[in-house]
Amino acid sequence: MIPNKALAFLKKLKNNNNRDWFEKNKPDFKEHQKEVKAVFESIKEGLNKNDEIEKLKMFRIYRDVRFSKDKTPYKTHFSGYCSRLGKERRGSYYVHIQPGESFLGVGFWDPNKDDLLRIRKEIEMDASDFYEFLEKPSFKKTWGDFYGPTLKTAPRGFEKDHPDIELLRRKNFTFVHPLTDKQVTSPDFVEKTVSAFEDARPFLDLMSDVLTTDLNGESVI
Repeated sequence: MIPNKALAFLKKLKNNNNRDWFEKNKPDFKEHQKEVKAVFESIKEGLNKNDEIEKLKMFRIYRDVRFSKDKTPYKTHFSGYCSRLGKERRGSYYVHIQPGESFLGVGFWDPNKDDLLRIRKEIEMDASDFYEFLEKPSFKKTWGDFYGPTLKTAPRGFEKDHPDIELLRRKNFTFVHPLTDKQVTSPDFVEKTVSAFEDARPFLDLMSDVLTTDLNGESVI
């Protein structure tokens, strides 16, 4: 589980987001970072029982402020992701720990133009597999519907009156599962996180199949 003191540190950081405060409290940060990474490692181990994970990446606390109006130097959350192994397994599992705003994420955020076109072409031809997993009770209970913005109209080259236009208008194919502070600090946090991600794995497998084949089902890897 995520220690309560790690969340408390993030709350203090939010109220003291400056270099002087951070340097004075850097030993505490290092301790909490190590504790959170250990939790992320446990999630990776759990995922590896039914999937194949290539690596765990934990994001740095330092913000890139070069092109941002917000010049605060530090993120006020811990986050990381587990990427799947091999070219044939696409997608990753994301964990975001932030007081009052924690969540799990899975899917494809801001896919490159070639991947986005391939996904849309698959939907245009036959979207039945997408609806199949979207309507599964266990998936729906945990992940709900797609998260993120959509186009206001049909993407270029696609019919506005296509029966699956709502899917075609999507710019991202991502799902988010919100978490309370009580959930992330609960002793069963790792177990429930792994279970939630396993509910989403059929979606990643579907997208992997789409993104590694052409419209005739022939492999492109």
